[in-house]
Amino acid sequence: MMELTTLSKRSQTRAPAYYSLGDCRVDDFAAVVEQPVDLDDFPLVDRIDQGVVIYDSNSLRSLLDEATGRREVQAEFVRVLDEGPGVLVLSGAFDEDNVLDAATDVFRGIIEAEKLSGTAAGDHFAAPGANDRVWNALEKFAVADPDAFIRYYANDMLALISEAWLGPRYQVTSQLNQVNPGGKAQSPHRDFHLGFQTMESAQGFPRHIHRMSAMLTLQGAVAHVDMPMETGPTFLIPNSQKYGPGYIASHLPEFQQYSNDRTVQVPLGRGDAIFFNPALFHGAGENVSDDVRRLGNLLQISSAFGRAMESIDRARMIRAIYPSLLKWKASGASEVDLRNAIAASAEGYAFPSDLDSHPPSGNEPPPAQADLVTMALSEEWPPNRLANSLASL
Repeated sequence: MMELTTLSKRSQTRAPAYYSLGDCRVDDFAAVVEQPVDLDDFPLVDRIDQGVVIYDSNSLRSLLDEATGRREVQAEFVRVLDEGPGVLVLSGAFDEDNVLDAATDVFRGIIEAEKLSGTAAGDHFAAPGANDRVWNALEKFAVADPDAFIRYYANDMLALISEAWLGPRYQVTSQLNQVNPGGKAQSPHRDFHLGFQTMESAQGFPRHIHRMSAMLTLQGAVAHVDMPMETGPTFLIPNSQKYGPGYIASHLPEFQQYSNDRTVQVPLGRGDAIFFNPALFHGAGENVSDDVRRLGNLLQISSAFGRAMESIDRARMIRAIYPSLLKWKASGASEVDLRNAIAASAEGYAFPSDLDSHPPSGNEPPPAQADLVTMALSEEWPPNRLANSLASL
């Protein structure tokens, strides 16, 4: 048997498998973020504004008719999102006024209906009123106006970039965010998946998962009104997606301060769309306008592959095994054994979830099944109480 001292010496010669707080240094972050963005690296762009790569959608459309044009455009998108600044704007992505008008009317109708019904939600970084947030806007849009829905989501630029980053058979979800005058800025953050974890939780995932997380989703937003600077368009830190321990560092005050000092914003026109690597540090800006309700359709587009092989009714499993878990705990089972049994049976991740009833709070995700079962076992809930709580998820 190999001795532990030998294993320890070998591990010192290899790159660590995990990130830790000790890996998070602002100087290292600055060296990544402050790299210049070169126009020559992206020959299809219209221009670069403060490190943000901007494409003219109609120019791109003229290339898509060529035999290799689509793949050439998509390959450049990937370079921008991965190796480049991590963010791009598709100017004029939604160029049919009647399509955008119809969607905007539906979106504003949903927002008002939820206010009247008392179900309106705030942005998870802001209170209701400052921001009007609609969760599961994709489904609500489809049900409210199927004709407007299909014309809106038939958009060629949306399909072009989604397929570029995620391949075919991607899955779209959408949340509306209307930032009203006076709505405050968000904190700089990364997004789904690891971006929705606590700093402590993020350290539990190995380095390759930190990189993989960003490959499984694409973040985007469609501007449904003109968004000049005073309305607070999304602020961005170009290149920040390339900083390895960023899912941990984004929680640290010194990184928040540096990010706030380095942010850039580009104005968006109605019908423009912005897309970025989910590991990019970013946030909604402050709306200091007098009368503009900044309405954006936030797109969270997911890979088809981020799924288990079988469909499992895990709530049914938990209801079946929970009495046995209580008995095993009473007989002296260790916390480790109980935790392992829960991990093999309950959902360990909170998503997908009904975010109308269980919205996230800042960077804190809603509870997962495993969290609920762990709490129930710790407090020795009766089985019917756990069953009712599972049903609420």
